[in-house]
Amino acid sequence: MISVLLFTCVDKSSQEKAEYVLRFGHLANEQNIWHKAALKFAEEVRQRSQGRMIVKVYPNEQLGKEMDMITGILAEVMDIMITAESLENWSLPYAILCATPYAIRDSDHLHMVAGGAIGKEMAQHIIDMAGLKPIAYFERGARNLTSNIPIRHPDDLKGLIIRVPNVSLYVSTWSALGAKPTPMAFSEVFTALQQSTIHGQENPFALIRNAGLYEVQKYVNLTEHVKGWAYVVMGNKQFEKLPEELQQVIMESAKIMQEYEHSLFLEQEALDVQFLKDKGMEFIEVDKSAFEQMARKAVRESFTKEQIELYERIQQVR
Repeated sequence: MISVLLFTCVDKSSQEKAEYVLRFGHLANEQNIWHKAALKFAEEVRQRSQGRMIVKVYPNEQLGKEMDMITGILAEVMDIMITAESLENWSLPYAILCATPYAIRDSDHLHMVAGGAIGKEMAQHIIDMAGLKPIAYFERGARNLTSNIPIRHPDDLKGLIIRVPNVSLYVSTWSALGAKPTPMAFSEVFTALQQSTIHGQENPFALIRNAGLYEVQKYVNLTEHVKGWAYVVMGNKQFEKLPEELQQVIMESAKIMQEYEHSLFLEQEALDVQFLKDKGMEFIEVDKSAFEQMARKAVRESFTKEQIELYERIQQVR
């Protein structure tokens, strides 16, 4: 049992009056936009349910790491969390597409996919296979390559040692692009770049900023090779146990949370870009069509027939 609680606008008397108390855990800190969005959700739920239902928000992995929280939801000891790639543990053919190179073209395409027919299929599949009900999604910043030489074309990657997450699809894709991908814990990246053990890495602007990589990398090469999203999920059993009017409160509040988080995301991304520029990083436009063509070939070779069919459907969304 976690002894430290952090939530908003919920005093002891409110908890005692509430018919339902939901526990919402996530891995981000209190300054992160995910946490601010979760607090917005908690306030909307409290107001819209007139105090019948309250949400306690636990940041900083207080309810455990991502897989621990999924287990906790399935065991019905907590209720809501934010998750993404961990859904692959249920062999979901859809889940991996949230982080597939060049599956998503841009922000507009992401919202057409995640918020459209394919997104609804994905949500239902996650309910059926994992017992988790997506109630909202959060756009994640595009992953871009940083380096100490400008990279404009895949040919420029020859001999470059690039740190990647320990994801086989990332390894095969960067190998196909001509780099030497090296899986490594993110906590080791700064020192490895400083010592030139590796030459580059790829992450969203926020992580480049927060990890201080501007101190050891000169260029942000705008590959935008992965654009994806994270889901806010609720235990489907917990959701179905609620009265219909409170289910509606959850979904209405989740929609407001999603819109609020997106506005914060856009503001923060602009701030991160300006910060990195102010620190001296140069932003390089790349030949994205060349990157896409080579990366998509690698993706197809790594995917099952079912995943390829879904990948092609996503590409056709306009």
